Amino acid sequence: MKIGNRTIGGNNPCFIIAELSANHNGDLNVAIETIRAAKKTGADAIKLQTYTPDTLTINCDNEHFKIEGGTLWDGKTLYELYGEAYTPWEWHKRLFEVAEEEGLICFSSPFDFSAVDFLEELNVPAYKIASFEIQDIPLIEYAASKGKPIIISTGIAEEADIQLAVDTCRKVGNNDIILLKCTSSYPAPLDLANLKTIPDLKQRFGVEVGFSDHTYGSLAPTVATALGATVIEKHFILDKAIGGPDADFSLDVEEFTELVDKVRDTEKLLGKVSYEISEKVKNNRKFARSLFVVQEVKAGDLVTEENIRSIRPGYGLHPKYYNEILGKSFSENIERGTPLSKELIKGF
Repeated sequence: MKIGNRTIGGNNPCFIIAELSANHNGDLNVAIETIRAAKKTGADAIKLQTYTPDTLTINCDNEHFKIEGGTLWDGKTLYELYGEAYTPWEWHKRLFEVAEEEGLICFSSPFDFSAVDFLEELNVPAYKIASFEIQDIPLIEYAASKGKPIIISTGIAEEADIQLAVDTCRKVGNNDIILLKCTSSYPAPLDLANLKTIPDLKQRFGVEVGFSDHTYGSLAPTVATALGATVIEKHFILDKAIGGPDADFSLDVEEFTELVDKVRDTEKLLGKVSYEISEKVKNNRKFARSLFVVQEVKAGDLVTEENIRSIRPGYGLHPKYYNEILGKSFSENIERGTPLSKELIKGF
């Protein structure tokens, strides 16, 4: 499938998404500079989130709406958190324009029907369904019906949830589906990442698979790439001093650049299935073992374990002939240190 001008999957490079999320801290200029910085890191795309506090929840402070449980946001209400974190809709057009100027693909996560309608006006190339929305089947169906690639995070999903989301996309004729392995903990501990799920997701659901990461650092995305992830998504911040709800587990410019470099190096390391060797390696075969005459011999002398050996370098006869030539005779006088060849053995 294609997202913008990028083909996803196959032998194509991993699609690396810088997640803006709340990392503008309410400042349009910071959001713009973050997009420009994302381009410099080597990211392929910048992703926004399209909601308001009122499209996500209601302004209520009873126990159902207060955040608790050891998160970074304990003590706030959902409405308060989303009021701090949302990206104003009136910014979107400008942010999409900046991304285009920078050569970055820009798309967003819609959180209700009105967000999908709004993003359609901006001609987004894809939709991202956030982990906590994987159970919002009407939203998934509506977004998928627009016929654009659907990226779905699986951070809170059981297998049945994932199957239902995938089936919902396919029911409306949309087979351009990418599932992102994700752990919805902020930050996410390494021992909950379970990255071995990545190849299983691909095989089990028959879709492209990537990784949405909330761990610290860039180790997890690197491992995910090695396990077959074709999309990597990570929160990106211009400077952690900006602060904000997501700053703690976001990567700054230097860290995100390191992530991109590590993913690209991992892709080089993975390469392709090949049993060929490069010209450089071929040249180094001269340092392999081969059969050499290790004692001075006369024509007619027998080939023995004492006068030939398999040693480095590799200019002599292949060692596979060792047992075959023992007991045969030399065809001429040979000095010690001569690479053995077929011509030096009678009848061989």
